[in-house]
Amino acid sequence: MIIETNRLILRELVEEDFEALYAVLADSDIFRHYPYTFDEERVRRWIQINRERYRIFSFGLWAVVLKETGEMIGDCGLTFQLINGQIKPEIGYHIRKDQRRKGYASEAAKGVRDWAFKNTPFNLLYSYMKRANLPSCKTAMAYGCRPVEEYLDDASEITKVYAISRSEWEELKRGESL
Repeated sequence: MIIETNRLILRELVEEDFEALYAVLADSDIFRHYPYTFDEERVRRWIQINRERYRIFSFGLWAVVLKETGEMIGDCGLTFQLINGQIKPEIGYHIRKDQRRKGYASEAAKGVRDWAFKNTPFNLLYSYMKRANLPSCKTAMAYGCRPVEEYLDDASEITKVYAISRSEWEELKRGESL
């Protein structure tokens, strides 16, 4: 286990997560916001890439698992992404369609945010998505981000960028402890 929240455990992805992860990433709602579809080969590669990230960086996208049942319902974690021409630390999240609108993405993202500010030197964390991906925008704001920029991406679509600073996070944490 890497992160534990009230309802979730975030842990490293393993090969045995293929079927559960395929159910998340091959969903039409997910690939509508990606420049490619997630076939079986791409999902297997997704797991391998994240396992390599764990080895190199000690982080990546982790499996999101329901504590109550042990069921894997998505992924969430910290990666490096090319955002408007710059490599930035980004919190990403994907939750299976039947488990959306239950607060799991924002709960997982808050756990990753806290982990990242406690365990990395990053002073800013980002989330980015297509402007049309309103649920992802709402999740970024729910874990404390604010909009910081928009840009025209390679597909000639508007991409929105959200960020939270270490000082904003510290302020949030102080407010939670009152």
